[in-house]
Amino acid sequence: MKIHTIGFTKKPAADFFRLLQKSGARRVIDVRLNNSSQLAGFAKKTDLPFFLREICGMDYIAMPDELAPEPDILKAYRAGQMDWAAYEREFIALMDARRVRRMPIKRKIANSVLLCSEHQPDRCHRRLIAEYLNEHWGNVEIQHLV
Repeated sequence: MKIHTIGFTKKPAADFFRLLQKSGARRVIDVRLNNSSQLAGFAKKTDLPFFLREICGMDYIAMPDELAPEPDILKAYRAGQMDWAAYEREFIALMDARRVRRMPIKRKIANSVLLCSEHQPDRCHRRLIAEYLNEHWGNVEIQHLV
């Protein structure tokens, strides 16, 4: 199974959609907590499904209830009340509590792109999701589109 990840910030729309096209993935899985903000520009939840279908021939699925962080965890990290290591622990514990590894989502996730905001994956929960699924499902190839 292959899982790609991408963040939309610091990318012009042309680069963003070219990366998605080159990935060969079938769909984008939106794992953002806040996916309707005006700051999301071309990646707003209301516009992105159209762009993906028309430009890339891809489907769009939003899964914030399953795969986005809880607001309090994200807020504490952004406010500097917890460091990245603590955020990772909190987020992994949240995925365990949600029983993500047992959810019937393999077909949705396979050959998909996990979408979040952060430009780089190193300090983004999309990377944590991909690594978590590899740890529990095994045989997951992870490719970060940057």
